[in-house]
Amino acid sequence: MKIKNITDIERFFEVIDRCKGKVELITSDGDCLNLKSKLSQYFSLAQIFSDGTIPEIEIIASDADDMKQLIQYLIQG
Repeated sequence: MKIKNITDIERFFEVIDRCKGKVELITSDGDCLNLKSKLSQYFSLAQIFSDGTIPEIEIIASDADDMKQLIQYLIQG
């Protein structure tokens, strides 16, 4: 799933932390980073974060309930 215009990074990672299964970020090079890992979260921010927003990322959630939770995050904005 591609997610666009994440402006509240802290809230986004709070949602990720509540997920039960794997949640992975797919980099532009095709690498998979475990977003539940704090080290990966910091690395992701360092690589993608430029002007206070993340314009677009692709993530994969292994658990269907986690995907619903992420979609709910997107709807609530």
